[in-house]
Amino acid sequence: MAVSGGIDSVVLLDMLRKLPGVKLVVAHYDHGIRSDSHLDRQHVANLAKTYGLPFVYHEGKHGPGTSEAVARDTRYQFLHRVRKASGARAIVTAHHHDDQLETAILNLMRGTGRKGLSSLQSTDTVVRPLLHLTKHQLHTYAFNNKLAWREDSTNSDEAYLRNYVRRRVLPKFTMAQRRQLHELITHAAELNAQLDTQIVNYLHCQPHVHQLHRRSFGRLPHSVAREVMASWLRHAGIRQFDRPTLERLVVAAKTARPGASIDIVKGHRLLTLKDSLALKLAER
Repeated sequence: MAVSGGIDSVVLLDMLRKLPGVKLVVAHYDHGIRSDSHLDRQHVANLAKTYGLPFVYHEGKHGPGTSEAVARDTRYQFLHRVRKASGARAIVTAHHHDDQLETAILNLMRGTGRKGLSSLQSTDTVVRPLLHLTKHQLHTYAFNNKLAWREDSTNSDEAYLRNYVRRRVLPKFTMAQRRQLHELITHAAELNAQLDTQIVNYLHCQPHVHQLHRRSFGRLPHSVAREVMASWLRHAGIRQFDRPTLERLVVAAKTARPGASIDIVKGHRLLTLKDSLALKLAER
């Protein structure tokens, strides 16, 4: 379980440690962004000791000004290492209902694709059991159970876009608007799951993980071809591409002459052959 020492993860840890038959490893990532972050680590270590749970941590050296994306990516890299090393079934995080709404708003502001609206869900390897509970409900649980937690001082810094959304945008939503946004998130998640199944089935019919039938791809509607291209790239381990790159690749896949080579990102290339499309991955 990912435990930062804040109220959300402290509440979830207390809930889970009371469940019979649940085996937990407490994992803490110290980003090194704040000068007092070592106190968070000490607090989590004490909790794990009190509950009789194994404790694993890693100390990052990010420093002030580190972007939210970098901090998140390195944290999850650490958590997945711990998951594999400990033989755990999944990572458990304390994301709750308000986090889900914030993430949807953030991704809408950033102009992300279809998955941005419903990105904060449980998966096979990341379980989020608190998505049905609000921040207020977590506070109530913490006070009723006399729990102690650490407040992250950066949570009030509105230079971070998430904090701005949390403090300035989401509070303007009425309860009815919150429910409506949650319904949209749920509906988007259902549609994405159905579309992902169709895309996976399409990719499984291809000659190779790094090849697509060019003629069948060319017959796909542009919006569908864009989604297929994005999934194909992700399956090949190519993830750092933007929407303009995706558009450029789809157009090239349908119109470029045989033998053309199109840049993707970081040395990866798309080759347009007569009957197929192929990925040429950069050597690591």
